Amino acid sequence: MKIKSTLLFLIVAFAANAFSQTKTKNIIVVTLDGLRWQEIFRGADSTIINSEFTPNKKEVNQLFWNDQTEKRRALLMPFLWSTVMQKGQLYGNRDLGNKEEVSNPYYFSYPGYNEIMTGFPDKRVNSNDKIYNPNINVLEFINQQKGYEGKVAAFSSWDVFPYILNDKRSGVLVNSGINDLKLENPQINMLNEMQHEMLSPVGDDVRPDVLTYQFAKQFMLDKHPKALYIAFDETDDYAHGGYYQFYLKQAHNEDKMLQDLWNTIQSDPFYKDQTTLLITCDHGRGDDSPKSWRSHGTEIPNSKQTWFAIMGPDTPARGIMPASSTIIYHNQFAQTIAKLLGLDFKSNTNHEVGDAINSVFSK
Repeated sequence: MKIKSTLLFLIVAFAANAFSQTKTKNIIVVTLDGLRWQEIFRGADSTIINSEFTPNKKEVNQLFWNDQTEKRRALLMPFLWSTVMQKGQLYGNRDLGNKEEVSNPYYFSYPGYNEIMTGFPDKRVNSNDKIYNPNINVLEFINQQKGYEGKVAAFSSWDVFPYILNDKRSGVLVNSGINDLKLENPQINMLNEMQHEMLSPVGDDVRPDVLTYQFAKQFMLDKHPKALYIAFDETDDYAHGGYYQFYLKQAHNEDKMLQDLWNTIQSDPFYKDQTTLLITCDHGRGDDSPKSWRSHGTEIPNSKQTWFAIMGPDTPARGIMPASSTIIYHNQFAQTIAKLLGLDFKSNTNHEVGDAINSVFSK
């Protein structure tokens, strides 16, 4: 009996240890609010360029148009279609039969971010109102693990994220909107001043994405968080406004920030070759007419369709993922993020969370 018990203990211990053996020591998640898979995989949309939503058609064509899809999407997102394409994986190209989408029934921001971070769609989370999320999120869970305490942070342009991530309960540092970051750092102090002086083109509750990125970058360099979330917003705001050329330009700018982020990761010994970067969005947009591109939600066809990209030391470089009969859902991100750090994420409500995405890890 003693031999059997010892053997069982060794098997369980080996399994737990095997689960935790990942090369990823740090995780960085970036979301680009409402950026469609169509632009990611096809580049600029000629139908919308030639519509009322693009007043300066000549400029947009000069910047982002090419008759070849591969060249066109690379003009829009050059970092994604060079570094990430070569070193990581891209999901959600429906033209090839690879499908990725949200599983919540609402197809807008708060429910989308809740699904990404908590691992399941919650029908109680059905508005963008500033209501504290009752669900434990994966960042909160990571922050409770040994070695990660106080090493988790989130930076967002939209000021609803303190509620989405429930900073009141979670203990995770969440810097959003135009809230100052309390940190004795000259660069941070300058950014605190700038955000009160800059006018946002999309509203008082949204900080320009470039400032959100600089806050996150300076915090990275100063504090070296092991789990970091950066949430950009302006692509969604320009789309709702019907400004296609600004939507494209902002997507291009955010690609530049992603490139700078990756260069920062790879130039810092704390992060280099032991950090996984996951990039996605919170929802899709309409695609059946130029007008439907502006919106998303249950009444807008196909706005549940999304995408994601990932690269890091545990993810085989496979580029565009091929056709699959299996749909990947946003509710799988939380467990994937946890598994990359050798952790097993559990919901506080005993709600079953989505499984980790196996192809992210498989050779």
